[in-house]
Amino acid sequence: MNTFIIERNVPGASQLSHDDLVEIARTSNRAVESLGVSYEWVTTYVAGDKLYCIHRTDEPETVREHARRGGFPADVVSEVVAEFGPQTADDGMPSAEVAA
Repeated sequence: MNTFIIERNVPGASQLSHDDLVEIARTSNRAVESLGVSYEWVTTYVAGDKLYCIHRTDEPETVREHARRGGFPADVVSEVVAEFGPQTADDGMPSAEVAA
């Protein structure tokens, strides 16, 4: 499966209550179940007026279909092509150089 980042413009997103988030999660889970294909919602980050979601599936169109079925915006759907973090700086370095 491929990993996708979905940017959703949701005015007032940072003001959503816990109950709002529970209902959104339930709606998303129902949409996932209805797709009939391999699909994983990993997590969602709320920041300002946006939701940033991490989903795994085979095709970007499946992400868009999930959004349609759930009634969610999917303003930007981007496939993740690489992942790295602070530990990546140590890759390929001899042990002595890492310790220095």
